[in-house]
Amino acid sequence: MNIMDIIGPVMVGPSSSHTAGAVKIGQISRKLLAEPVQQAEICFHGSFLATGKGHGTDRALVAGLLGLAVDDENIPNSFAIAAERNLTFSIHGIDLGDAHPNTVKMKLTGESGRTLEIVAASIGGGQIRICEIDGLTANFCGEYPTLIVHNLDQPGHVTEVTSMLAHKSVNIATMQLYRDSRGGNAVMVIECDQEVPQEAIRWLEHLEGIEKVTYLSLEES
Repeated sequence: MNIMDIIGPVMVGPSSSHTAGAVKIGQISRKLLAEPVQQAEICFHGSFLATGKGHGTDRALVAGLLGLAVDDENIPNSFAIAAERNLTFSIHGIDLGDAHPNTVKMKLTGESGRTLEIVAASIGGGQIRICEIDGLTANFCGEYPTLIVHNLDQPGHVTEVTSMLAHKSVNIATMQLYRDSRGGNAVMVIECDQEVPQEAIRWLEHLEGIEKVTYLSLEES
């Protein structure tokens, strides 16, 4: 346990989980999309749906999609800022079963037409967890540069990715592997100690059997 677990982040309130966490989910989702968000379909589950409006969760999430920080005083004005920046959004309720009560599912479209579907949860103290990306399991916190590789479940792809990272002197902090079925769709979620070079990401995107590469950079864009 660290001090953030006790007092939470510096933020615009009222809630570290329903407000600060929602901003961070929006921020990380924007970074994963890797371009400004033009359209967002936002679906709240559980406590986010039941009490989120009173905590400003809707405005906080939109603020994060706009790139606002958790302590930005403009968070309550995010809807107006979204209109100024031509970000359109809709907000609905959804039942995600036994998902964490502070969970949101979003379908995002960027300026170029790039899309991203993401499920994320605010787990307390301003901390979040990315649970799914484009329908496949992903379990990471957004505090490390993170490489998400969607690939066919075939031999060799894990070696290709890890060898590339070693060649680029990128150390792996954690690595998780998921698949929906044997020989079907698979995903690698790799949290790294260093940023992954853009040319390496482009190289991965062109490998046979690699279907999509998503990257979370912590560098300021």
